[in-house]
Amino acid sequence: MYDDDKATPGTDETLDGVSRRSALWAAGAAGAGLGLGGALGAAGPAAAAGNAARPSVAEADAWPARQGRTMAGVPFERRSTVRVGMIGLGNRGDAMIDLFLALPGVKVVAVCDPVRAKAEKAAAKVVKAGQAAPALYAKDEDDYRRLCARGDIDFVYVATPWDAHHEMCKAAMLNGKHVGVECPLAMRMDEIWDLVNISERTRRHCMQLENCCYGRNEMRVLRMAHAGLFGDLLHGAGAYNHDLRELMFDPDYYEGPWRRLWHTRLRGDLYPNHGFGPVGNYMDVNRGDRAVSVVSLGSPALGLAEYRAKHMPPGDPSWKESYVGSDRTISLVQTARGRVIRLEHDVSTPHPYSRINSLGGTLGVFEDYPPRIYLEPGNTDHRWDDFGKYAEWDHWLWKEHANPPGGHGGMDYLMLFRLMQCMQLGLVPDFDVYDAATWTAPVPLSHVSIRAKGAPQPIPDFTRGEWKKARPGVDSKKPAA
Repeated sequence: MYDDDKATPGTDETLDGVSRRSALWAAGAAGAGLGLGGALGAAGPAAAAGNAARPSVAEADAWPARQGRTMAGVPFERRSTVRVGMIGLGNRGDAMIDLFLALPGVKVVAVCDPVRAKAEKAAAKVVKAGQAAPALYAKDEDDYRRLCARGDIDFVYVATPWDAHHEMCKAAMLNGKHVGVECPLAMRMDEIWDLVNISERTRRHCMQLENCCYGRNEMRVLRMAHAGLFGDLLHGAGAYNHDLRELMFDPDYYEGPWRRLWHTRLRGDLYPNHGFGPVGNYMDVNRGDRAVSVVSLGSPALGLAEYRAKHMPPGDPSWKESYVGSDRTISLVQTARGRVIRLEHDVSTPHPYSRINSLGGTLGVFEDYPPRIYLEPGNTDHRWDDFGKYAEWDHWLWKEHANPPGGHGGMDYLMLFRLMQCMQLGLVPDFDVYDAATWTAPVPLSHVSIRAKGAPQPIPDFTRGEWKKARPGVDSKKPAA
């Protein structure tokens, strides 16, 4: 399996009050392969230690020089059929292959997973759907490189443990393939920068497949915000608050402890994308505004240890683990236009599922879970209104696909439908590598901010100035053809 369970928790060795590991996670590095020394002293600002000068938000524009050309606004090459290679066929990959096979003009030509039974199961689905048997790559954990080297693949889909995302996306682009990856994009800032640079050099798109951007409520609020119904936007919030304790201790669901082990390594927000993506879209982040800094605070790490004590037998390997990941992480992102985005992450305490998904402006506010809205001039009694009254603002994708197939309420299918449509028609994708990098940046930066007792961390301008130009995003127009 694609797994990082060989890694073992280590100590957080400090360097003048901020750990060496923390500095590595936050380093802004220009290229790949930088070790600790390079990460601490390379071209980009690093949240380095102690009394060393921490770059101000104003200074944070001095990021690594562009190695290629911007990928903002770059369309796909038009093609009638999109040939897909899939890497990772666990729970997520196994569900997503059904949706790829349901899309018109899409062929799955290769599948890869080191657990051969999973690859064979996926191949059987392809044949059952009436397509030719795909090539199987199940030799070892490096077999994905051979898949990426094939000449008959246009798009590589990656759904593997987080450690592998950077190398797999890199291999796809260096072999001339566009790539879409499940969140988060990567786990370290130097890896994030590396994928931005490779995308620009190779002219291949590297996209975060952020399905929550395609939720019905999210897309309706997006269109309403862009139409001015909320007035001038002021604040928003998003989250991944999802009780995963039972699943993280289930050896079959995650095929080992890879996800749980991240709670022994990082203290911050491990999964900001589901919350950050939709709110960033509302506010046109990277398309007229940009995220400039993040401040994070974290609660004690108690939930996983308490769950283990109640449910895991003596001698279970999990008893060797020491958890440091905050049970609840709260981060505040400031944008260049002065707006505030609140992000939350909590997967280790008991609570109902919520992505929060709220947006406020000078004319009112929307809050989800459950959905409710209050907008002037229609609302004047200080009572929530029915969000269902605003169905006319549904995105055209939801009007065309009222009952889309697949999980997560259909958002997975609509995301893939739109992505494949953009590739087939030669359109600019709804989001790009800069969005992927921005939505993922809080992973390393929240860890450093918490370690530094809430000190603000600058968020790089991954677009290198392109954010100042307004351009379309997920709030797309229906194609003529």
